[in-house]
Amino acid sequence: MTTAPSRSHRTALSVNLNKVALVRNTRHLGIPSVTRAATLCLQAGARGITVHPRPDERHIRRHDVLDLAELLQAWPDREYNIEGNPFHNLMDVAREVKSRGLPLHQLTLVPDSEGQFTSDHGWSFPQDAERLRPLIDEAHALGVRVSLFMDAEADQMAGARAVGADRVELYTEPYAAAWFTPQRAAQLERFRAAAQAALDTGLGVNAGHDLNRDNLTAFLRTVPGVSEVSIGHALIADALELGYAATIADYNRCMTDAFA
Repeated sequence: MTTAPSRSHRTALSVNLNKVALVRNTRHLGIPSVTRAATLCLQAGARGITVHPRPDERHIRRHDVLDLAELLQAWPDREYNIEGNPFHNLMDVAREVKSRGLPLHQLTLVPDSEGQFTSDHGWSFPQDAERLRPLIDEAHALGVRVSLFMDAEADQMAGARAVGADRVELYTEPYAAAWFTPQRAAQLERFRAAAQAALDTGLGVNAGHDLNRDNLTAFLRTVPGVSEVSIGHALIADALELGYAATIADYNRCMTDAFA
């Protein structure tokens, strides 16, 4: 279902809006607005919006998911990615969005626990194959692409493809953590090998977690075929200082520089 981009392809930036919702939820005033943030990012050139609605709704809430889906009807050339654990609330959310005839392009399945601070590991194969397969089949029946959140282990990519995934999202925190250390080159090679293994099996490649304006260009220059990066924490932190428009422009510059 997914073809790998050429090296001249510019990776799509999907903005994760969880941190906007987290700030809003500290008061009862409705600000900052998640939909307004999405609009500003899309106007500035973001290619998609990502949300991760957790069961405790500590940031994105169910109405945010639906509000954003309604908003994206006006942006037919952009993508909506909802991520989360398919054994918690993710599939219920996806069913509701699709039952309303609203856009949903990708589900990113993440093996996090309900109270987990942030996602910190990927699926494992063959251990997770049988329980994931029917959920991936259901997502496809809904007309939605499936990406599996995966550690950068080349030998795991064939298992992700065999279970029916369309893409993998490589968990990039180990790369980001190594950025200012002697291990950076080794981590880049690890991610390059994992991405190439994914492409060789017919999977598309996404990436996300702690990517930022410092480390993004080198990552995309080295790691082949990345269709999409999902960036939230660093991007929203940058936007607090630079504004959404300037921040999106600079992330797009980082990606353009990678393919120059």
